[in-house]
Parts: sequence; structure tokens; C-alpha cells
Amino acid sequence: MSSTESPGIRATPTEALPRGPRAGAGETLRAVSLPGLTLNVRSRPAVRAGLPPALYVHGLGGSSQNWSLLMAELADTVDGEAIDLPGFGHSPPPDDGGYSISAHARAVIRFLEAGGRGPVHLLGNSLGGAVVTRVAAVRPDLVRTLTLVSPALPELPPQPSAVPTALLALPGVTRLFGRLTRNWSAERRTREVLALCYGDPARVTPEGLALAVEEYERRLALPYFWDSLARSARGIVDAYTLSGQHSLWRQAERVLAPTLLVYGGRDRLVSFRMAKRASVAFRDSRLLTLPDAGHVAMMEYPDVVGQALRELLADTSVDEHDDPVADRDWS
Repeated sequence: MSSTESPGIRATPTEALPRGPRAGAGETLRAVSLPGLTLNVRSRPAVRAGLPPALYVHGLGGSSQNWSLLMAELADTVDGEAIDLPGFGHSPPPDDGGYSISAHARAVIRFLEAGGRGPVHLLGNSLGGAVVTRVAAVRPDLVRTLTLVSPALPELPPQPSAVPTALLALPGVTRLFGRLTRNWSAERRTREVLALCYGDPARVTPEGLALAVEEYERRLALPYFWDSLARSARGIVDAYTLSGQHSLWRQAERVLAPTLLVYGGRDRLVSFRMAKRASVAFRDSRLLTLPDAGHVAMMEYPDVVGQALRELLADTSVDEHDDPVADRDWS
């Protein structure tokens, strides 16, 4: 697999998004064009000037909206941005069709380089957790702290409830699933996803459910919906098989940034037992376990996750000139 290292690239001028993306209260949306890809960016401006930058990266089938609650929770702590990975949310597919972990990591790196906001507090969930782990390993100059919510790091064998998601990586499976579920309503599809991702789906408000159904209907109409999902799932499965320096667990050991690990006791996609292995792999880590949370703790318990991140930032807020990682020449 190719390296996620990339030369510095500057973004073309930011342009307004076409109709479609929904911004929550206090959020702004924009499109950032980079060579070969365009990224939808959701921003939550800090409540005061001078707060450190943060970047949020969603999981498989998700979008920047998955971070809205946590972004609002942390508006007094960081200046937050969340991206839609290529082919997800309102970001179109990449020109090269690359959906591997490395391809997504390169997109994140290029966005950070173009914006010049680094080093940032970098957060990732599920697929996004694997992506930002790779970013932190190969570009430590861009990452101040790392927060991983149920990261999709190799787990063999996977827990049985995660197998159907992994099967999306197989050729033809998404088409077969589409035929088998062609009579399902968008609401039924949405409820199935929520049941898989939430420890307790009853925590989703009626308004939240309605918005999720609306978003699912929109995505189903996209000609590339199933392709981006299948190719990204294949990227996760491929990452599970890598060994040597490209192994995600080996790269986890290389991460220098202080790391917050968040695992849910009711997670049906990433086993709770992986929390122990991750705590050992990341050299400077702390662990937050939420027994009643599922796969998206930042959506289920944004206040608890937000407080844990505040504590991490408070404990690591050293003067940049006294920080050997920040001072090191990475050119």
C-alpha cells in the first residue's frame, strides 16, 4: 500500500456549496477544492479567538454531521472543523477512485496542509479512527492530540455482529443487498443502521430520526452511494491483512501524540475487548469506557466524551516552545 506522505498542496479558493447540505445552528458549510478531490467542510467557530484547531473525521457510511453534537459541546475549547470524506456526505467521489485507508488519510493530510491550521487536535470514529491513526503515525507534525472513538483497527476474528458490514467489501454484495432490500423504506433502513450503531437507539430523538431518514433518502439517490460504501469497506478489510510497517497496529505504536481512546460496552461493530489492546499499542494513551454506549459514543454521550477531551487538552497544554515534538524539524 502506498505511503500517506504527500507534498504540500495549497487549496484553490473556497467556494460556496450548492443547495443540499444542512448546517446546524451555529455551523457553517463550505466546499474546499484540492487537486483531484473536493471536500465538504462543516465548521463550528470557536466561542472566542485563539482556541486551538480541531478536525473531526467520520466513519463508514457517516458524514461530518456525526460530529455536530460534540462540536457544539467543545465550542468553548477548540475551533472545530469536520470533513466529509471523499464519496461520503456531500463530498463527491475522488477523481482517482481511491477509497483505501491510505487514500482517505492522504485526503485528510492534504486538507490540513492546504488550510495551514496544524498541528490540530485530531478526532476519528470507526473508519475515521483508522484513517487518523495513519495520519498521526506518518505526519506527527500535523497532530497535537489524537482522539479515537471505536476505531476500526484490525480485530481478528471480528465479532459476529460486525461480519455483515465486512461483507460489503465483497464484489457484488452491495448490489445483492440492494435487490433484497429494494422494498425497504428509508425509515426502515435508517432504523436498522441506528440499531447497529447505538447502544440504545431510543436515545435518538424524533427530530433526529426524521433528519437521519431525510439524509438516507438523499444518499440512496446518489449514483455512487453503494460504490463508495463498498470500496471503503474493502479498504478496511485490506488494512486488516497488512503486516509490517503498514500494519495499523504497528502504526499505532508509532503515534507520538497523546491519545484518548473511547470504547462502548454495547458496540456491535468494534469489540469492547479491543480497548485493552489499543491502550497498550498507543504509547501515551488514556482510556474512556462507556458501558452503555455503542459505536458512536460522540453522538450518544457528547457531554462525557467532551469532558474527557477537555481533560486531555488541559493535561497536554504545554508551551509549544517547550514541546520537543512541536519543535522538531519535519521537513
